[in-house]
Amino acid sequence: MILVDSALARREAEGRPIRVAVVGAGFQGAAIVRQIVTAVPGMRVAGVANRHLDPARRALEDLGVEPAICDGPAAIGAAIAAGRPVATEDAISLVQSDGVDVVVEVTGSVDYAAGVVLAAIEAGKHVVQMNAELDGTIGPILKARAEAAGLIYSFSDGDQPGVQMNLYRFVKGLGVTPVLCGNIKGLHDPYRNPETQRGFAEKWGQKPAMVASFADGTKISYEQAVVANGTGFRVARRGMLGPDFSGGDPTAPLVPLEDTVSAFAETLDGLAGSGTAGLVDYVVGARPGPGVFVLGTHDDPRQRHFLNLYKLGTGPYYCFSTPYHLCHFEVPNSVARAALFGDAVLAPQAGPVVGVIAVAKTDLAPGARIAEFGGFEAYGVAESQEVIDRENLLPLGLALGATLRRPVSKDRALTFDDVTLPPGRLVDRLYAEQRQRFAGLSSAA
Repeated sequence: MILVDSALARREAEGRPIRVAVVGAGFQGAAIVRQIVTAVPGMRVAGVANRHLDPARRALEDLGVEPAICDGPAAIGAAIAAGRPVATEDAISLVQSDGVDVVVEVTGSVDYAAGVVLAAIEAGKHVVQMNAELDGTIGPILKARAEAAGLIYSFSDGDQPGVQMNLYRFVKGLGVTPVLCGNIKGLHDPYRNPETQRGFAEKWGQKPAMVASFADGTKISYEQAVVANGTGFRVARRGMLGPDFSGGDPTAPLVPLEDTVSAFAETLDGLAGSGTAGLVDYVVGARPGPGVFVLGTHDDPRQRHFLNLYKLGTGPYYCFSTPYHLCHFEVPNSVARAALFGDAVLAPQAGPVVGVIAVAKTDLAPGARIAEFGGFEAYGVAESQEVIDRENLLPLGLALGATLRRPVSKDRALTFDDVTLPPGRLVDRLYAEQRQRFAGLSSAA
């Protein structure tokens, strides 16, 4: 990224690299380590933490880096001070080390990740995360904690929410008013599960449940909730509009993105004068995929003339798009923006505007346990936070590990009254704190 590359080059020349701790050494975490080590001057991996040591160790050893295997503040601090990257199961000691400037959290967990992020903030570290599930559940309170400490809490560039926010800021900078931030998907089937997605997951070295969360709508619900909370935009309805131009066939020819704008036009027309800032949504079966898009308007007739001249059409909705999201390749830009410019790629503006609720993927009986994102029991759906609070709906980020107290039929949204939550979790305390801190904000908006 322009400015970031020059600033990192200066840090490299000065011998003052940004020191990064990566927490989570799975598919994305190991790839982030690889990107920093092989391609980013002015930045160093101080250490990698994982709940099981071997992936953390391999993330470094596969690059020819021999890590120091250690736990505890003293040993980790000494290794980093000696210039030797650490592989550890002790994430808390790593993120609190004096030898770390920025923490990258990429575990895909919620309760565990919350503890890591809080520990990093308490130790005075900026946090960059690629964890829409965490951010879409308790991001506002984590951002508030970081802001109070004078730190950056940011979603990462490269993943679709961050790419949308970059495009949103670009469009707004042109003088065009963004009215919709959108995501592009190739498949949406809420009943996909780890078994249906196993073949695809094994082909690409991913976890079946994680891949299922992409297909069943959970991931896109979280991603768009994160964008909503960073822009103040809302959802048009529970689950968003999500027009599907594939006819349910992910192999069908893709339609040009510009041809999908009409699917949103009537709803956007209805927002005029309503006081609603805009919408988050998605399309299925459009190109360029897997990219993102922003729809915007312009009030100046002369500027509309120029937008038409520059091949964006006659309006009233102008479509801007980014045709890719490069995930781990772009994460170091987020780290540099936080550490060198105090700039968050994407963070909640204030309290939650949109959340993600748990919906039964099948008929659930008493005693059933909701195991994981993309699992067999539930899928995630984006909903207005005002509705979530009013109807006592259960966020999917809190539902993991919960046990059903009574039957819930397929496709019904779960409430807190339907389940027993595991005791003693940090995420439940933070969610309660978030609701109390921002009480009434969503309804007032």
